[in-house]
Amino acid sequence: MDDDAAKAVLLRYLTTSRQALLWKLEGLSEYDARRPLTPTGTNLLGLVKHLACVEAGYLGTVLGRPFPEPMPWDDPDAGDDDDLWVRADESRADVLGRYERVVAHVEATVAALPLDAVGEVAWWPEERRHPTLHTLLVHVLAEVGRHAGHADVLREGLDGAAGLRRDHDNLTRDGEDDRAAYREQVERAAAAFR
Repeated sequence: MDDDAAKAVLLRYLTTSRQALLWKLEGLSEYDARRPLTPTGTNLLGLVKHLACVEAGYLGTVLGRPFPEPMPWDDPDAGDDDDLWVRADESRADVLGRYERVVAHVEATVAALPLDAVGEVAWWPEERRHPTLHTLLVHVLAEVGRHAGHADVLREGLDGAAGLRRDHDNLTRDGEDDRAAYREQVERAAAAFR
């Protein structure tokens, strides 16, 4: 497989994961998009803000192509987790717009560089500090997929919306009754171990 074909595959999967994450915000109130939904503070809009930083860092700065706008990680006064939540003075449109611009920047970087282009990740151990674009794409794909999975669970907990996409959820159970029966089946099997 040549570079262009390999890039196309990696970007297709990355795009699918990004889309799965972003639709989890559709139709939510500002409060539900921002509020902490786990004891550690994980929230849906914060996941998007975090991934904008991750993608801009690994598929921009690390490869010598820094994203041209300041990111939360660039602020010396920022707290350790300031990329994981959205301040009251940041709008949803600001966060989503930044992510859209980061995605365009990332796609330009991927188009401009060969898969064997080498970057430098200063915070990684020395033996892994100089990964290729290919390795960085796989790393970011895993990161986006991980957080899209978090978003799946968080959104399902809010209002029951679940699955890969709104127009095709990719779930095997149809309707609430079928899903409830399946859940009860799983619960019965688990209850044997109480």
